[in-house]
Parts: sequence; structure tokens; C-alpha cells
Amino acid sequence: MSISMDLVINTPEGSVDMKAGLDTMSGVSGSVQTIAETILLKKAPHRNSGKKKVRTILKQTFKGSYGHIFSVDVDDDNLTKRLRSIGRPVFVELISYFFAESLYKEHQNLSPRANKVVEDLGNEANELIRQLRKSPLRKLHEVSRKFDLVVKIRYRKNKHDKTIIGAFDRSTAEAVDAKKSREEYWIKAGISRFNINTGNGRLVVEGDDHTVAFGFSSYKNLTMKAKKFFTENLNYNNGLEAENYKYLSLNVSPVKLRDGTVVKYMVKGYGD
Repeated sequence: MSISMDLVINTPEGSVDMKAGLDTMSGVSGSVQTIAETILLKKAPHRNSGKKKVRTILKQTFKGSYGHIFSVDVDDDNLTKRLRSIGRPVFVELISYFFAESLYKEHQNLSPRANKVVEDLGNEANELIRQLRKSPLRKLHEVSRKFDLVVKIRYRKNKHDKTIIGAFDRSTAEAVDAKKSREEYWIKAGISRFNINTGNGRLVVEGDDHTVAFGFSSYKNLTMKAKKFFTENLNYNNGLEAENYKYLSLNVSPVKLRDGTVVKYMVKGYGD
């Protein structure tokens, strides 16, 4: 079974530095393959996992901005059955979701079927995100980091119908390098999104008008009572404007970009 995609590097010359371009293509391949394998195998893969059952296949180029068509090919009967049960639209939705999560970006609410896949992955979803940030996403951003070029990955439903599932530039390159601070302090925040299976979500700090990612350093040790504390706040806030949220007291350590911008809060404690 094959899913067609393409890689576009927005360059007016229709050409790109060869080494940086090859590194970016390698990063695209590694990122998409890692996400696909995790979804289908229900386990984040390791580099030395033997013969690959999911591969990315490079195909022809196209005119305009520098780009290549490629495909995700599944060479295993059981994995093909799982991919068919998930469906192409949901599979592509999940690839887009994991790109967004890895770069601390807000993503539209997952469809029920896509959310079920993430629930089934549990902590493997977090391991996938960790692996993406460790290597593939760094390679993917080579042309953005060195030449300030935008890279896009698109799903090609057909020749005329193409959907962007990931866009990468210097700002997302900086997100890959975000570091957890040693700081620890309390904030007042309302929960706007929360996945009880992975512990990842988004919150709004009181007084702000935008969401920020949050998570836990050791989510597997969090009690069900604590998890309900966050889900109940999410249920209360659903459908409300941020000014009408119920805000919680959270003890956090921030994850920051080099310029000090907070892209994620790691929750260490909480109170009413």
C-alpha cells in the first residue's frame, strides 16, 4: 500500500544547496517514516530495528519551487491491514498532528478515529515525539536554518488535490532546539486541551490570549485523581472564551527558545 506525498522547498531559483538539500530530504524521510512506523507498529521504532516494513520512496521532481514527489510504502500484510483500517485521511491527519506536537505548535482537534489511535499509542506517542526532536527534525530544517527557506510536506490525494501536512522554517528550527529551564515557579492557567493518555495538552496563562503546550516530567506516575483534576478543568473551559475560564494554580518549569519565549510548561505540582 502506498501513500503519495511531496516535498517542496520554496526557492525562487528552483535550486538549492546540494548538501543542505540532501540533509533536509533525509530529515523529511526519517521524520515521516518514524511517524508512520509508530502509528502502524504501535511502538516508536529504534534505528537498528532490522528490515524496514515501512519505507519512503523517492520519485520524480516537478517544476516550480524545488521539490520531489515521494511515497510512504508499506510492505507487510498485517501493517497494510492496519493502515486500511485507520484509513488514508486519518493516517495523514496523524502525521500532521505529530509534526505539530513535536514543534510545540497548536493543532486542530483530532477526529475521533485519529484520537483513538493516539490513545492506543499511550506513552509511545511521547517517545515518538522525543525521537523526532532528537535527529530527523534537525536534519529536516537544514535549508531553513542555513538559507532561510520554507519547507513544506504535502499529501497528494491526486494530481490536483494537495494538502500541506507540515511547514517548516527558521522559527520551527528554533523550536527543535528549545531547552527546559531550571526555573520553577507558579502560574495561573486554564486547560484548553488535554490528552489523558499521553499527558500532553495546551493551556492559557491568565491574562494571555494564546495557548502554550504543557506536559509532565513523569506522567506515568501521575494518579488518576490528578488526571481528573485536569480533565475536569478542561470540561469546564470547553466552549468558553479565555476570560471566562476557571484558572488553576500550577507549579511549572518552562521549556524555552533561545530568546526566552516559553513554548511548553512542564507541570511539577498543582493546586486549586
